[in-house]
Amino acid sequence: MFRARLAHPTSGEPVDDVLAACFAGPQSYTGEDVVEISTHGGLVVPAAAVAALVAAGARPAEPGEFTRRAVVNGKLDLLQAEATGDLIDAGSPAQRRRALQQLERGLSARLDALRQEILDLDALLAYDIDFPEEDEGPVSEQRVRRAWSVVRGRLADLLRTAPEGERLREGALLVIAGRPNAGKSSLFNALLGTERAIVTEIPGTTRDAIEAHAVIEGFPFRLVDTAGLRESDERVEKIGIEVARRYLGAADLVLFCRDAPSDEFSAAPGTPVVEVVTKGDLADRPTARPPDRLSVSVVTGAGLATLRKRLAEVAFGQLLALGDVEPVVTRARHRAALERALAELDGFWAARGAGVDAAAAATHLRAAVTALDDLIGIVTPDDVLDRVFATFCVGK
Repeated sequence: MFRARLAHPTSGEPVDDVLAACFAGPQSYTGEDVVEISTHGGLVVPAAAVAALVAAGARPAEPGEFTRRAVVNGKLDLLQAEATGDLIDAGSPAQRRRALQQLERGLSARLDALRQEILDLDALLAYDIDFPEEDEGPVSEQRVRRAWSVVRGRLADLLRTAPEGERLREGALLVIAGRPNAGKSSLFNALLGTERAIVTEIPGTTRDAIEAHAVIEGFPFRLVDTAGLRESDERVEKIGIEVARRYLGAADLVLFCRDAPSDEFSAAPGTPVVEVVTKGDLADRPTARPPDRLSVSVVTGAGLATLRKRLAEVAFGQLLALGDVEPVVTRARHRAALERALAELDGFWAARGAGVDAAAAATHLRAAVTALDDLIGIVTPDDVLDRVFATFCVGK
């Protein structure tokens, strides 16, 4: 690293005193020779420095270009490149930890192992085809089935992490629902930690859905405060209720605020619901309640810590059980590739059961390996790279 004077190449006007650091390939981030120039901060000086460098013949980097070069030059695989973007965008501790785990090849190493197991199964078949009369005799069907069953089970286990893994990247959509004046907006503000929604004693105050990002027990959530659910003839309120129902249809998790024992609610099939009795500080709140129903008070704070833990457990229970060691599928691209690989493994076994020639059945195994290769980025077409790096910040 050395100090230098940066001047405009045409006018000779001084721009800044800078620090220049040289990184020789292949040890650099991209695997190429790289020079990093550090200017003073602010808005004017860095912009003038970039303008001077462009005037001297340089060009601005494309979004994600440095990381893309690292992938092309074999410094990172495609999963690590995606993890770099996830680490930059992380807004919660759980997102940061998961991105770091993937950046350190946690998911890549698991896929490498699965890929090798499939190749070993393919080699087992090839041996049986080419050397059927060896001393040990033909490879038994039980041995083939055992090898297939093990790799299929491990692939299916990894695929089952996809729903919560993708939810971790995007944030779990938590919709707060209930009748008017049931304490939804107060609870929304309490979970968010700021007075975002208007709270009054007038039923029907919330007329539209209010969405905000929050971190609960280290996990990312998208909180949505919705209009109170009731029959109404008032035009604006009816629109708000319809918006609320649309959010409920898309929710990952519903937090139903119960203000009276008679309140009933049913979510979309498969959507988990956490029920909570609000205004627990009031004297007329019911003291007896089912064990799975919580009571909270945003006035005293009672029950809020327990509620936060329950929400994290319901939305991210599998990730909590796995901890930060086991790899997790976090993108739709990952899930699609694993589904292809799993389908090819099932196709292989179906072909075996149908009496298809072993050499023909083995083509399913090679297709499964290809799906994993595409996922890791061993052979990656440019259009896939374009999609992966399109969301990166410029120059990363």
